[in-house]
Formats: sequence, structure tokens, C-alpha cells
Amino acid sequence: MPDHTHDFDYVVIGGGTAGSVIASRLTENPDVTVAVIEGGPSDVGRDDVLTLRRWMGLLGGELDYDYPTTEQPRGNSHIRHSRARVLGGCSSHNTLISFKPLPSDWDEWEEAGAKGWGAVPMEAYYARLLNNIVPVDENDRNAIARDFVDAAQAATGVPRVEGFNAEPFTEGVGFFDLAYHPEDNKRSSASVAYLHPVMEERPNLRIYLETWAHRLELDGTRAEGVHVRTKDGEELLIRARQEVVLCAGAVDSPRLLLHSGIGPRQDLEALGIPVVHDLPGVGENLLDHPESVIVWETHGPIPENSAMDSDAGLFVRRDPGGAGPDLMFHFYQIPFTDNPERLGYERPQYGVSMTPNIPKPRSRGRLYLTSADPSVKPALDFRYFTDEEDYDARTLVDGIRIAREIARTEPLAGWLKREVCPGPEISGDAELSEYARKVAHTVYHPAGTCRMGAADDELAVVDPELRIRGLDGIRIADASVFPTMTAVNPMIGVLMVGEKAVDLIGGESR
Repeated sequence: MPDHTHDFDYVVIGGGTAGSVIASRLTENPDVTVAVIEGGPSDVGRDDVLTLRRWMGLLGGELDYDYPTTEQPRGNSHIRHSRARVLGGCSSHNTLISFKPLPSDWDEWEEAGAKGWGAVPMEAYYARLLNNIVPVDENDRNAIARDFVDAAQAATGVPRVEGFNAEPFTEGVGFFDLAYHPEDNKRSSASVAYLHPVMEERPNLRIYLETWAHRLELDGTRAEGVHVRTKDGEELLIRARQEVVLCAGAVDSPRLLLHSGIGPRQDLEALGIPVVHDLPGVGENLLDHPESVIVWETHGPIPENSAMDSDAGLFVRRDPGGAGPDLMFHFYQIPFTDNPERLGYERPQYGVSMTPNIPKPRSRGRLYLTSADPSVKPALDFRYFTDEEDYDARTLVDGIRIAREIARTEPLAGWLKREVCPGPEISGDAELSEYARKVAHTVYHPAGTCRMGAADDELAVVDPELRIRGLDGIRIADASVFPTMTAVNPMIGVLMVGEKAVDLIGGESR
């Protein structure tokens, strides 16, 4: 047994995007005590974290859990999934592109068994968000990004959008909304918006930093707390009088469940992990937004101003009968050649990129353990491009063709010297598909591994109240509960999951 026990009303595991929201909201009630277990350090005073434009320097660094992917026969086996090891989670690590999920996204969740999560009831949670969500500031609008917007509108005929969250859209091009403070390029992450203003002044909020949760404590079917290891190696049991709220993200939430004996019986027994609760859906339904990349060399350097070097984008709906966009592009004001270089392409000194990605991918992957040792990283098998109809790969081929049309269109065309990769000589469907899949990357949006569903859905891990099926005193609130992928970048969706989770927990703090 651990030497020390610490008791709180609620224990929030993960001080990330949803966990920050939940801890802040619950402790609005001074009579409610909350512990947050965060594996990383604080982001307070860290310019390397808080300055939005420095996001790329965080990838693969000391604040990145850096999960590899398994062999991907039809994709790129070298993708590493960044997951943030810092207060604020991935909202302290990402580009803070802020899209309210589309009505069609929420309605799809409800159709998948997430009763009460449709577009109408979910709309109210966006208004509650404390983050400073604003369109990219005029001073940050780079001239080449402006010309991309003009060229994309001319080439595709989609409407120009000023403020993607103003109303639902099926297609459009424009500058993104970001959760940031334009005057100093500082993040308005979950931690900045929800925890920084209160963490020093609420005695009922305790944040355990650099503290690693490795096993849940259960008494029969009731979650009693969590076993953690501090930075100094001290083992503690943090107990929850009311509930444990698991907010460790789409990788670490299922990982913690599996190491606690909660998951598919056969898999756990094969590793010698005692089965506490046979729950076959844990780790299944692994989702992501895969993207490919097409790179151009520019005639010279690009102006310096930018919010985060990927400030504008395009949504296209190829299927007019579809509920929402089915192809998306980020426009990067840098030559994004990490994966193409592996195939022999060279990075130009000056360049730009478009990254076509798949808003509604049909391939489904799986997360699983390879060892009973909690310190061994889980296996992430996204099964990229394995859907039977080859829809995912065809979407990227269409994306490269559309990107080329945009590049041929003024005013963007005047900036571009040549297409570097895949190169104009790669033009057939089969060649483009092979290139697109081999250089495919991730937009770092893993989701779905503890998905929400109806009572008769055997692979659902949580019910529409976010309670783990068959257990008491524990909920999950993070991207792992997504039944399906949102067509847009999911961060705002995760913040809204956090806000709704507070209501579901019972409203004791409100």
C-alpha cells in the first residue's frame, strides 16, 4: 500500500484540454474539492509553450509523450503522434485552430447512440467557453496566405468565410479562428483560460504536477481513486469521495484503463493483467485526420508576419449530398517536407505547402498494450487507408489535384517557382495515391478509443452521461469518447465535452 492517501471530492486525471475545464468549473463551488493529476509541468511563465508561433518547437521535445505508430502497410509507418506532457495538454502544444463542431458532426454522434449530444443541445456549450476565440488578426495575415485565399476561391468557387464559427458551413475558404491573444501571440489554451486565473486563489483546487497516474483503485465495480507516482518517485493513492473523471486523452485514457484491468478480457489475460472488468471496446475505434502534403518552392522569401504559419484553409464538399465538407486543406507558409525527404525529396530554401486531409475518414484503427509494464508505450495501429472502398486514399488524390488547380491560379501562382513534391511528373491516380499515402502525416487528432454509445452497443465504453459501462464513480471526458470524428479540428469539441461533463456530473458546483 502507498504511504500516503489524499482524499478529494473529485479526482481529475489529466490537466489537459477537457480536464482544465472540468477542474475549473467544479471548484467554482468552494465546498467542492478537486485534485488534478497532471503528468507534465506547469505552463505558467513558459514562453516556449505560451507563444503560439513556437508550437513546432514543442514536437518531439521534452513536453511530448511522442507515441510511435505500428507498421502501416498502406500508409506511412514513421508517423509519431505528439501528445502534450504539460498543463493545458494539447491545447498548450497545438496550433489552437478553433472550429465549433458542425451541426452534422453532433447529429452524427446522436445517431451513433450519444443521446442528448445532438446539434441543438450542444450549441449552448460553445457560448460558455472562456477561451479568447478570434479570427486571425489582420496584422498576422501574411500576403501569401491572403493570395492563397483569393486563388482558392477563384479555383474552386467556394465562398469566402470570415469567421468560420459564425454559422455552419459545408465549404469555404478563409483565415481560421484561433484561441489566442493577437497582441502578443500568446495562447488562450485550456490552462490559460480556465486554470491560470484561479489556480493560486482556490484552496479547494490541488494540482499535482509531474505526477503520473498508472493504475485506478477499484472496490468491486466502484472507482475509488488512482495510484500515482510523483516526480520524486513517491507512490500516492489519490482518492475520490464522489467521482474519478478520466481526461487523459485518446491515448492515455484507454491506456490507464487497460493497465487497471479494464478492457478486452482476452487481450488482458494474454499479458497477464488481472481482469477487473471485461470491456471489449477499450482501445477500439481509433480515429484520426490523416493528411498528405504538396510542396512548392517560392521565388524568394515569404513575409515574416503570421500567427502560427498555417493561418488559412479551405473546405470542399465533393459530394453534394453530403452533410458537411469532405476535403480540407491547411495552407502552410513553410515547406513541410519531413515525410517527403524520406523518399528523396529535398527541402527548398523558401516554400509553401498545402496539406489535404480527410474530414470524415472511414478507416478505423486500434490501440492496445504490448506489455503489462505501465511504462511501456501502447501500440497505436491507425490502419490508415484500409477502408474497403479506398475512400480515404481517393480523397487525398482529389486533394492533390485541387491543390494543383489552386497553385495554377492567380494571385498565388505568381509566388510559386515550381512544384517540389510530388512533382508535376507524378500525375496518374495510382502514382498520386502511392505518393499521398507514403508521405501521409497526421493532424494530431487521435480520438474515439473509449467511444460513447447506446446501452445495447457492445463496443461502447461510456454511456451518453460519460459513465464507464458497468462501473460506478468514474466518467471519461476527452477526445477518446468521440463516437465519430468531427469534420473539423476537434479541440473546441473537446472543450465542449468538458463543459457538458460538468453538467452531467450533477451540477453540484454550479
